Formats: sequence, C-alpha cells, structure tokens
Amino acid sequence: MPGSATGPTTAADSVWPEPDPLDPRTAPVPRYGTGSLADLLPAIAAGQEVPGLTSGLALAPADRVCVFLVDGLGWELLRAHPAEAPFLTSLLAGSLGGTGAPLTAGFPSTTATSLASVGTGLPPGAHGLPGYTVADPATGRLMNQLRWQPWTDPHAWQPYPTVFQLADAAGVHTCQVSAPTFAETPLTKIALSGGTFHGRLSGEERMDLAAEQLGAADRSLVYTYYSEVDGKGHRFGVDSDEWRAQLRYVDGLAQRLAEQLPPRAVLYVTADHGMIDIPFDPESRLDFDTDWELRAGVALLGGEGRARHLYAVPGAAGDVLAVWREVVGERMWVASRDEAIEAGWFGPPGGTGGVDERVYRRIGDIVAAARDDVAIVASETEPKESAMVGLHGSMTPVEQLVPLLEVRS
Repeated sequence: MPGSATGPTTAADSVWPEPDPLDPRTAPVPRYGTGSLADLLPAIAAGQEVPGLTSGLALAPADRVCVFLVDGLGWELLRAHPAEAPFLTSLLAGSLGGTGAPLTAGFPSTTATSLASVGTGLPPGAHGLPGYTVADPATGRLMNQLRWQPWTDPHAWQPYPTVFQLADAAGVHTCQVSAPTFAETPLTKIALSGGTFHGRLSGEERMDLAAEQLGAADRSLVYTYYSEVDGKGHRFGVDSDEWRAQLRYVDGLAQRLAEQLPPRAVLYVTADHGMIDIPFDPESRLDFDTDWELRAGVALLGGEGRARHLYAVPGAAGDVLAVWREVVGERMWVASRDEAIEAGWFGPPGGTGGVDERVYRRIGDIVAAARDDVAIVASETEPKESAMVGLHGSMTPVEQLVPLLEVRS
C-alpha cells in the first residue's frame, strides 16, 4: 500500500535518508608502535646501545644523531611546495628509512602532545599530554599544556624519564639547541630535558652549534628546533607568502646543518604536525560560544578547533555525545572517551589503548576530531585561537603525517 498507519512515505524520505554519523573506528589513527613520532627517539637511542629501549621503527644505527624538528612542517605541505624547499624535497624519497613514507604524529596532532611523544618515546595516553587544553581531574579546571597554565607540578603531570635523560645516563653526549626562551619551560623539563640545553637566537646559530655538538663525542644525540613555520601558518595561513618565505628559510637551515655533519653522523628532519587553512565562514567555523546545541550539557570545552575534548556536566555525557553526533557527526569523528581509547586514538588500539589511569579523565567525556574542512571555535573564550587562519589537531593526512628526512655523512 502507498502509505502506512503512520502516514504516507514522502519523496524526501526515500531520496534523502538521514546520513549516519562517522564511525570513530574509521578514523586514520596514528601508527603507534611502528611509525609514530613516539617511536623515533627509542629507535635512535637503541641504535646507540642505550639500555632498556626498543622500538618497532627500523632505522639504521648511527653513532651521532641530530633530530631537527620543524614546527608545523607537515608531509603533505612539504610535498606540495617543491619550489620553496628544493633541498628538503630532494630527501623525500628516502623518508622513513628509505621507504619514502611519512611518520604519523600522535593524536591530537598538536605541539605539546607531539613534543612530549618525541621526548619520552611514549604515546599521549601514557605521557599524559593528550591535547592543547585538557581538564585537570584534581581541580576540575582546564590545563593549557603548551603554556602550562594554571601551574601544576610538571613531574607529577608527566612522571616518565625522557629518552634524552636515559641516553645521557648511558654516556651519550646529549643536548638540546633551541631558542633561549624555552630553557626553563615546564614542557621542556618534562619532554625534552637531559644533557645540556644551549639557547641560541637565530636559526643559523642553532644549526652551527648543533653540528658542533654532534661532533663533540663518539656518541652524541642532539635535538634542535625551529618554530616559525608553524607561527606564520597560524597567523597568515599555509597559502600565504609569509608561510612560503618561512619554508624557504627552513630549507636553507636544514641544508646548512646537513653540510656540516661530522663523520658517522645522521641528520633527521621531522615535524610535530602539519596544518590546514579553514575558511572564515559560519559553515566552516562553528562557534561553540554562540551555538546553544553544541553548548548544551558541556561544562568545559577543551582541546582546539580541529580536536575537541568535551567535559560534560554530571549525567549529561550521553546526551552531549548524541547531540554532537547529530550536529557535526557527518564532518567530524565524534567518540565517547572509551570509544576513542579503544579505537587507538591515544595509544595502541584495544584494551586500555595505552592510556594510564592517571591520564584517563584528562581525556574528554566526548572527543571530536575533524575529518572535513571545519573547526569548532570559541570566539569569546578563545579569541586568539579562533582568529588563527591555519589550524591543526586532527587525524587528516595534512595534519597528522610528518616527514622523517635523512642525511648521513
């Protein structure tokens, strides 16, 4: 019959069925254990015979190793700009031990999380920095893990030793060469400390000193860092002249360092995440602070525009999950905390998902990661972040994939 007791079937019902929300299990999770940033330093240090370290990432050993981390230098962005980065582009085919493949950042693909993964050799669920801002279960307040606000004891927040500390204890000459302002930051202390910190202002000074320190001992592990590729991307976007100028500059820095490598040395150039420009329109930037549906039942909004942690008022987590799946579930992977952990967002999938008990409630009751070109901004409570052109944090290739470029002497 052309209808039913509940009414006739309309054309809209048959032609335009309600789309299903994205399944959180379909998100392209990081390759924890085999090809993520957390696997890099354990593989390097194991090759230098530092005891107690193993890695599923296969890298040829070297006595002297320098890791040059360029903030924001994503794999997809580098491949799209060969004219601006001829030297780095020439190394792409040898990425990841000659496979021509990228590494993955962890989730979220953001600086604090990634630097902690690099330095500790652990996934976010273990080291405990699982987002740009996350709730501190002890206080119920948001904790900004990049700026370390409000203050909390760094070593209580992240208690594991860094790979640099383990290498230094094993007799490897270990140091970090970075901007002087990072010397005493809590993030440096819990993620990148071990050996000696050398502060240098200019990129050229950092490259020259890194090469000098690399040759200072028979076994050495040197880390150096440059931030402004990320900085210009946030401010002007990765489609800007300002961003391209920074890419040209960092290409020259990498070549400068490579040309000074001492014997028996290897240089690895990598990054903490990529970046994507999100248009400034209401369909692309959904404003949490003015959207009553997105705000309903949410006590705290954590994370960042492309990777959100939602902390629900007591008893409302199920409702918040349902509403967010209905409103943004076609464009973002929206998962409960346990679903995200089980799927392997914060560590190896299955079981506890590599998430320590102390970290479990730092993760949102609901976690939302963007698949499409969309961001959840907060114009009133996060005005600076909401004004950024380039964003990152999710698991899309342009954000999650990073290079592991190699030069051997």
